[in-house]
Amino acid sequence: MKILGMGNALVDIITTLEDDTLLETFGLPKGSMTLVDHETSNFINIQTAGLKKQKASGGSAANTIHGLAHMGVKTGFVGMVGGDDLGKFFFKDMKSKKISPMLFKSIRETGRAVALISPDSERTFATYLGAAVELSTEDLDSNIFAGYDYLYLEGYLVQDHDLIEKAVRLAKMNGMKVCIDLASYNIVEEHRSFFLELIRNQVDIVFANNQEAEALTGAQPEQAVEILGGYADIAIVKTGAEGSLIFADGTLHKIGIRPSKSIDTTGAGDMYASGFLYGLVNGLSLETCGNIGAILSGRVIEVLGAKMDESTWENIRRQVRAIMENEQ
Repeated sequence: MKILGMGNALVDIITTLEDDTLLETFGLPKGSMTLVDHETSNFINIQTAGLKKQKASGGSAANTIHGLAHMGVKTGFVGMVGGDDLGKFFFKDMKSKKISPMLFKSIRETGRAVALISPDSERTFATYLGAAVELSTEDLDSNIFAGYDYLYLEGYLVQDHDLIEKAVRLAKMNGMKVCIDLASYNIVEEHRSFFLELIRNQVDIVFANNQEAEALTGAQPEQAVEILGGYADIAIVKTGAEGSLIFADGTLHKIGIRPSKSIDTTGAGDMYASGFLYGLVNGLSLETCGNIGAILSGRVIEVLGAKMDESTWENIRRQVRAIMENEQ
């Protein structure tokens, strides 16, 4: 089974805040993802120059694809970068993980997401899309999707409805199943009708956190996951410290968490999707898929940023193998 991701190709600049004062200064709602222009992104970088930072290739779908690649799944990624150093960094990072990068080039700078990490580990994103936003319908053709079994879309692509619709159409033409992970709750609210129609008519698997699910359905998690499960084949609502809910074939599954000491929640949802999809393509039960998702998300919040080192991944793979052996 092969999984193709498509999303905004961004480089994450993980920045640790001393307190939340700067969020107010920048006018950023805590826990949200806010799109900013080039000048604002540069201003935030300058104002946080004295804080601890680290750089990693990012973007929601790219993070999930990285997780799947670390688990041994064959993957590819479609996105748009610039010809700058950040674009080269993104490409090399993909290749080093044996991900097939289908990266189109733009004259604009590569997009970047400044991830501001509060002392309570909540993350707030100020995202300059840059080149990422220039990925367009003209770039997509059926050959990109050939040979893949799943298309994994990030909801942040919703700034271009036509792009998402064409990607889904080409995926279906190639016999692929379509997965989408919703964007930040504020973006879901803005594009609610589009998301609802897409999920009803085209999506096989939908991921959302509790805020996103409420923004889309107006319901609390258990009711929201049932509503979404009435549209898609499988619906997953991630409820943070309470675990996750999975609804499929009229049945609700409640999944617990892996006890963790949270440092930074960046990438938690993305890694949950990696674990869940890994279990799914290996034919495991939905409960086991959810438990594998909980393992990956529980580990990533113990590090700064959405990337884990190889020793951590080896421990994860060992733990997942043990779970798989118990199910067989």
